Amino acid sequence: MTNSKSSTKFAFVMITSLFFLWGFVHNLDPILIPHLKKAFSLTTLQASLVDSAVFIAYFVMALPAGLIMRKYGYKAGIIVGLLFFAIGSYLFIPSANTQSYGFFLVALFVIACGLTILETAANPFASLLGDPETAVQRLNLAQSFNGLAATIAPIIGAKIILTEGVPEAILQSMEPQARAIALATEASSVKLPYLILGSVILVVAIIFWFIKLPQIKEESSTGVSISSALRHSHLRWAIASQFFYVGAQVCVFSFFILYATEAAGITELEAASYAGFGVGMAFMIGRFVGTFFMRYISPVKLLSIYALICVLLSVVAMFAGGMLAIFVVITTAFFMSVMFPTIFSLGIKDLGADTKFGSSLIIMSIVGGALLPPVFGHISDIYHNIQYGYIVPLVCFVVILCFGLFGHKVKPLKASL
Repeated sequence: MTNSKSSTKFAFVMITSLFFLWGFVHNLDPILIPHLKKAFSLTTLQASLVDSAVFIAYFVMALPAGLIMRKYGYKAGIIVGLLFFAIGSYLFIPSANTQSYGFFLVALFVIACGLTILETAANPFASLLGDPETAVQRLNLAQSFNGLAATIAPIIGAKIILTEGVPEAILQSMEPQARAIALATEASSVKLPYLILGSVILVVAIIFWFIKLPQIKEESSTGVSISSALRHSHLRWAIASQFFYVGAQVCVFSFFILYATEAAGITELEAASYAGFGVGMAFMIGRFVGTFFMRYISPVKLLSIYALICVLLSVVAMFAGGMLAIFVVITTAFFMSVMFPTIFSLGIKDLGADTKFGSSLIIMSIVGGALLPPVFGHISDIYHNIQYGYIVPLVCFVVILCFGLFGHKVKPLKASL
């Protein structure tokens, strides 16, 4: 890679802005879940389809995203991803106007298609944009701004979307027509934030159209395929680990407001404040602290330690009450923080020409965020206790611990027959 230091730094800044943007929209989902649950009178399982709509897109679009980049390059992938992102945001306006939960899910799916392409492009680009020895730290630094978004999004989203509205008890006593009008008013509160978000994303796409990104030289892709990428055992482990990690993160983040209101008996608006200033800020600080620690502790050792701690915290989250339950989840967010970028960087390590497909496959595994939250929601509905759903993150962190202990090791490829 032959690029000036200034162009490389500017490219890294622009790529990092993408991490913030998709982190922002992802962290509006915990606000949308209780909001739409109330507006459409959904069960916890039905409300979890918000996450399913988002993360199924990662499974559907990851390989097409990899093909786009192989043919047209990282920059084209970023622009296409941003355009999907903007279109999906604008679709929130007709979704609210038609009062259709299914339309909301379609809008979220389109947004997530854009995020899939962006993550497939930006994660390896940030990792490859510099010294290979510091790839994990560099990706963790970029992902730290994803953590910053996790702090800001719930706070802003709560003020705009989670208005006090009409209390549930009063809603139930209303005449059907009056109740429908009240719920329609609440559902419409999503239009302004997503209109603004879509417009910002469109501006960013235009900026990327005009800027010149550094060229990253990779090995020849002749003979590269999904099967050739999957020959790498550490990549297979990374795919599985990322599946369970994203499932755990989505369960912890998206159900936090429902969890906090039930376990600690606080209001939704209070829970949203804890989601931003607590969970989101802990996640952000954890990314910066983790990046610093990696100067002195190997990334894989730090990953293993953090995964073990999260296993223990998940057990406590199942049974704790009051403010202790909230602080346990906030602490879990801190120790989860380095997992995604560390798993990603370790997974694409030494893949050579298989890097783009390897990246696509790891992004594809983000579908764990679609499949595991409904399990969390189903367990919560069965036992009428959302805390018992934390058995799902517990299992996820055990898998990540196994990856950190032995699954990450790069092994020589077996000769093809």
